[in-house]
Amino acid sequence: MRRDHGGDIDKAAARYGAGDWIDLSTGINRRPWPVAALPDEAWRALPTAAASARLTGIAAGWYRCDPGHVLPLAGASAAIQLIPRLLPAGRAAVLAPSYNEHAASLRAAGWQVGDAAGIEDMAGADLAVVVNPNNPDGREWAPETLAALAGRVGHLIVDESFADPRPDLSLAPTAPDNTLILRSFGKFWGLAGLRLGFVIAAPALLERLAEVAGPWSVSGPALAIGASAMADHLWADETVVYHSEACLRLDRLAHAAGWIPAGGTHLFRLYDTPDAAAAQQQLAEARIWTRRFPYSARWLRLGIPGSHDEWDRLATALRQPAPASLPG
Repeated sequence: MRRDHGGDIDKAAARYGAGDWIDLSTGINRRPWPVAALPDEAWRALPTAAASARLTGIAAGWYRCDPGHVLPLAGASAAIQLIPRLLPAGRAAVLAPSYNEHAASLRAAGWQVGDAAGIEDMAGADLAVVVNPNNPDGREWAPETLAALAGRVGHLIVDESFADPRPDLSLAPTAPDNTLILRSFGKFWGLAGLRLGFVIAAPALLERLAEVAGPWSVSGPALAIGASAMADHLWADETVVYHSEACLRLDRLAHAAGWIPAGGTHLFRLYDTPDAAAAQQQLAEARIWTRRFPYSARWLRLGIPGSHDEWDRLATALRQPAPASLPG
């Protein structure tokens, strides 16, 4: 069954026409880390244990945890699909609204899934799932709060896919043994096509997860590019500064258009609009794609523009009068 996601530019083009689309429907950094040419060996040979160990060590330094607690996978999405089958199915509580793949993957694996409005509603669950900071509203929880929750549930999944600019939010340095932390590489470094992510957990859990994932779960090019990118702290610092300022700029543009900021992170912003369908259409007619949500007629999420041209096009589009919304 197809699930609702951002990033479907083909769908946007089919509805509004082809053109030079700016995809702001995801939280993927539009100023990606600059990939250099790779040695031929990275493409021709199977991934080596040494290459995996190098990436794992660099990632552990970034996440401030022991390398033995880090497992690279083919994207955080791979972990979302695999972990529900790693644990015995029971009752899961997912903090909502949030990224819809968590609940969908759990149900597909036989879990009984219920939405939780707050952390206090999750106690007693066999598995609790929290996205921190949350997608799409940017809600956040201190590591101490999540560590306390881990003591009241069977297992805890903390999806930190948008936490790279916010190391203060990460539970990775002090994760309890019943916790699995998911990290995305593609969002912050802007290289989603690489399909790289990490799980941070106790070694016993990682050994079982590695068996389920199978050998060579991460490609050689992904290992090499990921290691180089995550070691580039100067680029990371400059990227955090850019997005910190860009969030304020985007909020100002949205406010001038009559939208009310409703949350977000360094990589996306959420707005309460008079009519999300009309607002999405307004920008789509300028070939700018944004993200609506099936459970809200007012919420619209925008990623952060990545260039002067993108900012200019967005500002111009927002100054246009909003059309009447299309059906559907």
